[in-house]
Amino acid sequence: MDPLTTLLVYYELFEEKRIKDRFFKHTDLLKILNGIKKNSDFNIKEAGFSTNGRSINLITWGKGPKRVFLWSQMHGDEATATMSIADLLNFLSKPDQYKHIHDLDQYKHIHHLLSEQCTLYILPMVNPDGAEVFQRRNAMDIDINRDFHRQESPEGRILRRLRDEINPHFGFNLHDQSTLWSAGNTGNPATISLLAPAYDEILSVNTTRERAMKVIAIMNSAIQVTIPGQVGRFNDEYEPRAFGDNFQDSGTSTILIEAGGYYNDPEKQYIRKIFFQSILSGLISIADESYLKAKTKDYFSIPDNKKLHFHLLLRNCKLERNGVPYMIDIGLCAEEKVTRNARSVKYTYVVAELGDLSNYYGYDEMNCEYFTLTEKIKLSINEPASFTVHHDNNILIKLKNGVLTNYNLE
Repeated sequence: MDPLTTLLVYYELFEEKRIKDRFFKHTDLLKILNGIKKNSDFNIKEAGFSTNGRSINLITWGKGPKRVFLWSQMHGDEATATMSIADLLNFLSKPDQYKHIHDLDQYKHIHHLLSEQCTLYILPMVNPDGAEVFQRRNAMDIDINRDFHRQESPEGRILRRLRDEINPHFGFNLHDQSTLWSAGNTGNPATISLLAPAYDEILSVNTTRERAMKVIAIMNSAIQVTIPGQVGRFNDEYEPRAFGDNFQDSGTSTILIEAGGYYNDPEKQYIRKIFFQSILSGLISIADESYLKAKTKDYFSIPDNKKLHFHLLLRNCKLERNGVPYMIDIGLCAEEKVTRNARSVKYTYVVAELGDLSNYYGYDEMNCEYFTLTEKIKLSINEPASFTVHHDNNILIKLKNGVLTNYNLE
């Protein structure tokens, strides 16, 4: 077993227990940062303030020549990477805290390697105002990741200034994507998606972008051990307003990591572990320069993201219109609506697609060929679903105005 896989056995020792779901706030993060301030290995400073005056904090760790910049939660409702960064900060704490690790020497070796070869600059929450209300945009309703050039948002100005000051060799651009993305045609969701962003419209590959591709090839190899067939390659269409594309153009080898979906993990507590593995495997490959031996063809072998998943897919449903029976598949997506306190979400199941969905997949699927589907309201695309699926008097699924009240797939 390789050292990283061995360490993942002890992941719970590093996991930040104060974060249990996606809805933590700026104040929750500050409590974690206040804790690590006691560790002299970390330097924490206020890099600036958000639109609503919340601090945006830069953490520096390590003393090596390879400068690596990691930034997370540009979009306030994309919190998985921030959870993983909290876990990473625990991992980077002094090794003598982890005496329970069976092979402590492996952990100490990786810790020493990263410390001696890298200096990490970590911006764990770029958009604290968005996180406060669990929304994508900042308090000015600006998508920070489309504000590289205009620099209207204080958060965007901070991020760009830090890149210019640090001049990092590598950058980790950390996000969440829709859980509906699939890892190509594998039938699996894209639990993690990776990308070396383009720096021009023709998707050129120079030395800077090639380095990012090679690190990604190493990362993909590492996480395939844990989630085989569940890694996708994010769309590399050039976005001239985005930070990752422009950082790549500025000479920082930039790696995009997107957290997608995993079965029965709505709060992404398992995915955060895989995200942690992704980051750590990339950092190790930079520190020991093993990425230099990687092949770009292995990067391009990662299957493209395709939107082929539904949250619930009902196959072979029998309906009737104007006295004429017919059979269709029904693809349903669970849309999230943030509750008033922004500490949870409510789900509404919406009809996303109807018809032949034989080449699509569902997190949950049911063959309704021998069941009865009764519409309470006519099925309509992009509208909440209201129907029951039953077998004799046994109700298997009941949806009312998109709210799931009965659910029995057995």
